[in-house]
Amino acid sequence: MSRPVPVALTVAGSDSGGGAGIEMDLKVFGALGVYGTCAITALTAQNSREVRSTWEVPAGEVAAQMAAVLDDLPVAAVKTGMLSSEAIVRAVAGVVKERRLSPLVVDPVMAAKDGSRLLSEAGVAALRDVLIPLASLVMPNAAEAEVLTGVAVGCEEEAWGAAEKLRALGCKWVLVKGGHLRGGEARDFLLGPDGAQVLSSPRIPGGPFHGTGCALSAAITAYLARGEPFPQAANLSRAFLQELLRTAQRLGAGSLLLHPSSNAPKEQQS
Repeated sequence: MSRPVPVALTVAGSDSGGGAGIEMDLKVFGALGVYGTCAITALTAQNSREVRSTWEVPAGEVAAQMAAVLDDLPVAAVKTGMLSSEAIVRAVAGVVKERRLSPLVVDPVMAAKDGSRLLSEAGVAALRDVLIPLASLVMPNAAEAEVLTGVAVGCEEEAWGAAEKLRALGCKWVLVKGGHLRGGEARDFLLGPDGAQVLSSPRIPGGPFHGTGCALSAAITAYLARGEPFPQAANLSRAFLQELLRTAQRLGAGSLLLHPSSNAPKEQQS
């Protein structure tokens, strides 16, 4: 009898263009051999160029979606993406705490590529105060790390300072994504119980790319569901993302789009 497929749950917004959010998360889960489930927090009307509108799902319905999945399926890892509002952040945190969900990957999505706001100011405060302390891994980009900590992140030293402040909130691991920092290498900064690591890879020319943060956080969640330890999950996921960036396609008139279902390296699907 074959081994059961690992199950992961994503709690995030829906991207009608398929390039980020729930749609990207589920594609990545499938590409990495993980059965994907979801709780949708908001519907967005967007494409490769812009977010045109957003409709927020009531917080109680987000919690109900999570409960329906958790009552039936053996979820091995959970990630959050776009949470939209304070009420949704608190509802999600309530389920996480009640069900003792772990590992929990928190991708603190605050804005879309075109600058559209995806999390209210009160939501940011709730994220910092009630959800991040429950997280196994928090993975902000430089701008999100600045908002969450008040520390300017423009260089490696400042990235480590922000990571330390985030760890002090109670989460186990922090990955500050440094893709927007200057330099020939794309560097991320991983801080956790085992110490600090700089994760580097060559910058992929081209772009801009849509959905990179969602793809990376979903890949880490998938590898955690498969039983990989945190540093290994981060390294494998960055290699997976590099392949997606190399094979990204311009299917619309805006950002390049990633296509995980066809691009996952064979050795990472086993």
